[in-house]
Amino acid sequence: MDSFRYPIGQFIAVEAPTLEQRSAWIEEIAELPKVLRETLQGLSAEQLSTPYRPGGWTVQQVVHHLADNDMNAYLRFKKALTEENPTAGSYREDLWAELSDYREVPIETSLVLIEALRDRFVALLRSLPLSGFQRTFTSPTRGAMSLDVATQRFAWHGRHHTAQIAALKERMGW
Repeated sequence: MDSFRYPIGQFIAVEAPTLEQRSAWIEEIAELPKVLRETLQGLSAEQLSTPYRPGGWTVQQVVHHLADNDMNAYLRFKKALTEENPTAGSYREDLWAELSDYREVPIETSLVLIEALRDRFVALLRSLPLSGFQRTFTSPTRGAMSLDVATQRFAWHGRHHTAQIAALKERMGW
């Protein structure tokens, strides 16, 4: 079951990443909207209502979660860049996924939001000097984290959820 939940494995941070690694993660962040759209292409309403694993979120919930996570991540970065080690806000993603907008709002709304947020996010990341990636925030659930690690985690998060959808499509023969 863990392979359904973590088809690409769990997140492992790279300590002291190179400029090339950091650039690759930023490019991955920039490309996620296109990759996600390609992964979702042709799925029916019934397929979007299918959980990616037993007891897991539906594909539609995963897409809306990605938009919510992008909003939260962007704000964490901005706070870390403008405040000294701020405490990042957290949210109950499990409860957010049960709210009516996750069921009633078409995924296109979240896909457009993801595209817009990532355009701004990528512009911000590409403009940061190395010292910007050393800035930190404190997560209530993960403790102190540098923007270097947060960048890696953010890139992994998009890849992780896209892989969940792709693995479901493969298992179901869609």
